[in-house]
Parts: sequence; C-alpha cells; structure tokens
Amino acid sequence: MTHPTRPHRNFYGRLKGKHLKKSQEGYLAEDLDALSPGPVSWDDNPDRTPLDLDALFGGKDVWLEVGFGGGEHVIHQAASNPDVGIIGCEPYINGVAMLLGKVRRADVDNLRIHPGDVRDMFDVLPEASISKAFLLYPDPWPKARHHRRRFVTPEHLEPLARVLKPGSEFRVATDIPDYVRQTLEEVPRHGFAWMAEGPEDWRTPWEDWLSTRYEQKALREGRTPHYLTFRKL
Repeated sequence: MTHPTRPHRNFYGRLKGKHLKKSQEGYLAEDLDALSPGPVSWDDNPDRTPLDLDALFGGKDVWLEVGFGGGEHVIHQAASNPDVGIIGCEPYINGVAMLLGKVRRADVDNLRIHPGDVRDMFDVLPEASISKAFLLYPDPWPKARHHRRRFVTPEHLEPLARVLKPGSEFRVATDIPDYVRQTLEEVPRHGFAWMAEGPEDWRTPWEDWLSTRYEQKALREGRTPHYLTFRKL
C-alpha cells in the first residue's frame, strides 16, 4: 500500500519543561491514551485516514483549541458546553499534564487531547467539520525574522480554513500589537471576515471568556489584550 508522503515540518518551541510532578507523570501514564481523539500521528496513521468525529463525540458539534497552554480555557469551555465536543492540541507536555489534572477534577467527558502539532491534526480532520476554533495568546515570536513561525501564516491558516464549517467562528486573543497587525492582514486572506464593528468589539472579552494565566501575566506587565473574532465565509 502506498502511503502519503510525510511532509517536512519544522517545529519551533518547547516540548517539555525541566520537570513534571509525580502526580502529573501519573496523569500522563494513566489518562492520556483514553482521551486521545484517535490515530493522529504519522506513525499511527500513515494513510492519514480522517477521524470519525461523529463516532468520537456522538454527532455533537466539534470545537478546536490550538495551543491550550495550561488548559484553563479549554476545560472551562468543555464544562460549560456539554452539548459540544472539544479537541485541544498542545505540543508542550507540561501543559498537557496540567490539563489532565483539570480533567480529573472537572469530570468532563466531551474533551479530547492531542499532545502534538496541530498541523498533524489538520491532516486528519474532515473538511468542514469544526464549528468553532480558538487561538489564545499564541507564541508571539517577537523577532521579525521569526514572524513566519507564527500561527497566522498560510501554513496554518489554509488547513484551518479547510476544516472549519462555513459560518463558524474563529477567535484570536493576543496582547502583542504586531501579532494583531499580522492577524488582521493574514486571516481575512484565507476566507474569513473580521466581525468587529467598533473598538469595543476587540477591547471587550467574549461573554464566555475565562482569563488565562497568560492574559494575567500580560495585564501585570502592562500589555493590552485584544479579542479578535472572525467568521469563516
């Protein structure tokens, strides 16, 4: 059988911190496999067979969070919206372990976790299968020569647009003015409309927003959060 060719993908950023707590090592060993959305990696799914989201979530609408950090927001959304299924992607294993602890305490059953690159997830998500997506305080890669590493580039936005349903919502939160600039330049080029009608629309958090540790750090350091909402055309 001929398999698709694995693309060469550079990954930038940390995959693991200095240490994990014993409890977090236990979460990873005991809970992660059961919360997997399915065979996502190239080693487990060389044919890139699409995930069966109906079987995974019982026909619910599916949301996607890209880079969930410590998991505060994604667990909040899962607990607040039991009528949807949510997939969280995060390559930083310390963040994955933190979320697994939160899953135990929240006792949610509508959340699945991919501990890896969201680009691999895009490969196996069916076209027009995601109803809402979140990109919250992504790595800003502040140096100009590193801006191509940001999420808001064609390498990520093209497959994101493919998997989002028409009319679905894409939320971006960032405290970095230049990231706002690049987001507003690039996202509409890939089939999205910015929904703001006035300044309060990007200055005011969404009604169901839960402030994350990254936002709290930004506020302590005097940076201003921006809340950008796009609609997939």
